[in-house]
Amino acid sequence: MTRSYIPLNSLRAFEAAARHLSFTHAAIELNVTHSAISQQVKALEEHLNCPLFVRVSRGLRLTTEGESLLPVLNDSFDRIAGMLDRFAVSHEREKLKVGVVGTFATGFLLPRLEDFRRCYPYIDLQLSTHNNRVDPAAEGLDYTIRYGNGAWHDTDATFLCSAPLAPLCSPELAAALRTPGDILQFTLLRSYRRDEWNSWFEAAGEQSPSPTHRVMVFDSSVTMLEAAQAGMGVAIAPVNMFTHLFNSERITQPFECEINLGSYWLTRLQARPQTPAMDDFARWLVNQSL
Repeated sequence: MTRSYIPLNSLRAFEAAARHLSFTHAAIELNVTHSAISQQVKALEEHLNCPLFVRVSRGLRLTTEGESLLPVLNDSFDRIAGMLDRFAVSHEREKLKVGVVGTFATGFLLPRLEDFRRCYPYIDLQLSTHNNRVDPAAEGLDYTIRYGNGAWHDTDATFLCSAPLAPLCSPELAAALRTPGDILQFTLLRSYRRDEWNSWFEAAGEQSPSPTHRVMVFDSSVTMLEAAQAGMGVAIAPVNMFTHLFNSERITQPFECEINLGSYWLTRLQARPQTPAMDDFARWLVNQSL
């Protein structure tokens, strides 16, 4: 069955005339002629096959059909106007600057960004990565995603997810590991945090490596895992940020023992005013982390 569409101009003309109970006032509001309003209303009445107004000596009076139609149109136009206002406001708040630690960006955020863009097309998300050493005020960041304990000076922090650390290495190198102590045959790959390997060996019931043991230090876990894939040593890194490498069998976790030295947090300087775009991003990201 072919559906017949009613021109929006006819509905708008009727709605304005019904509110004012005057074609003249409706014409002034819509910046058209009295004749144009009359013709649009007549066309709508013919389409609906019923009168919407009764002409009386002092102007117009709505018929029963007109009284039924008016609140429906009022609600519809209000909803359309509300959505358009939202888009208009979004242009004023469309830029959102987020600094994110590189490991979280690669292992969690980037694979989900398409969903954020689909849900919030009016937000222009600008990302920059850092190695957990960042100055949000100097960089003008609305949010900063960090690794740590959630306590930063003059900062509000929202928990996102835990980040258990464990040894990770190539499958070829893992074949030579029978006990946790066997890791000490190889170069230890770590971040700038010195306590990671010592804490892990203690949790595994092994002696800590000597101060002279071969170590390579990285400012990015992503770069560290590139070295681990190449067989350059055993890395200690957040396991749940590298599932894509496990799935491709380029990296393996040789021992189940894991330690928790920190988590990922969404942080905002307390002096930074909260905007609607920031609210949208925080709500979306927390839901993704659940």
